[in-house]
Amino acid sequence: MRIDAQITKAPLLAQTALLLGLTATAQAADLDELREQGSIRVAVANEAPYGYLDEGGEGRGAGPEVARQVLDELGIENIEWVVTTFGDLIPGLREGRFDMAAAEMAIRPARCQRVLFSAPNTSYGEGLLVRAANPLEIGGYADFAERDDLRVAVLEGATQVGVMAALGVPDGRVIPIGENAAAIDTLLNDQADGYAGTSLTVSQLDTQHPGVEVVQNFEDPVIDGEIVRSWGAFTFPPDAELLRDAFDAILLGYRNTQAWEDTLEGHGFTQNDILNAFRFDTEWLCGRE
Repeated sequence: MRIDAQITKAPLLAQTALLLGLTATAQAADLDELREQGSIRVAVANEAPYGYLDEGGEGRGAGPEVARQVLDELGIENIEWVVTTFGDLIPGLREGRFDMAAAEMAIRPARCQRVLFSAPNTSYGEGLLVRAANPLEIGGYADFAERDDLRVAVLEGATQVGVMAALGVPDGRVIPIGENAAAIDTLLNDQADGYAGTSLTVSQLDTQHPGVEVVQNFEDPVIDGEIVRSWGAFTFPPDAELLRDAFDAILLGYRNTQAWEDTLEGHGFTQNDILNAFRFDTEWLCGRE
């Protein structure tokens, strides 16, 4: 089924974009410079299905595969893939260690103060990973706030950190980990009782070890009366408006193609996820309370 959506392309802002008050931020590479050299440094957090490298060192996932198409249309054919932790994506962009990130980072107001986001590329809900057979009968995120015998692991710097805080989970029962791959051992070694992540992330982890499983009939977290859902996008340094706007102008058109939809479906995104990607624009997501 094709998606009907009215698209307004973002204008190309031909201006110098060094933001005041960000003296610690390295200046981003100029779009013309990137075109001239024909290459760009793109970071991933090695998190399937959002952005990761295959055995040959090529970027895969919803972010890298869409980015490759857009960058090719921008005249930038060569991509230098950079692997880092999720928590290092924003610092790395601000320090100039890479030119953009293709990790489907959720657009959040606090993050919008530190980096630039493209238009949404994906939308995804939440999920929960527990030990096999769910011996503690955990049904959702709220259980970690309501039961003092439970500890929850979260990816350092990820959206779930704020979700747990908003739900009232005490800091002492929130266990930060550096990468999603560590979630399985964290559960099996009894360092935490559940791992909170996106639905796609926990589904991927579920296939990797028989000792863990996804919580069935998962109860979606609700904060201030709204079900928690994320909108993932590409991220750029705060002074890279020209690059971001040029990228957006192509991305907004590419989102109307069957190739874009096939890419997302190929990585486990549902039709509901795909339709939700059009629900809000970046300006609204950055400005919401």
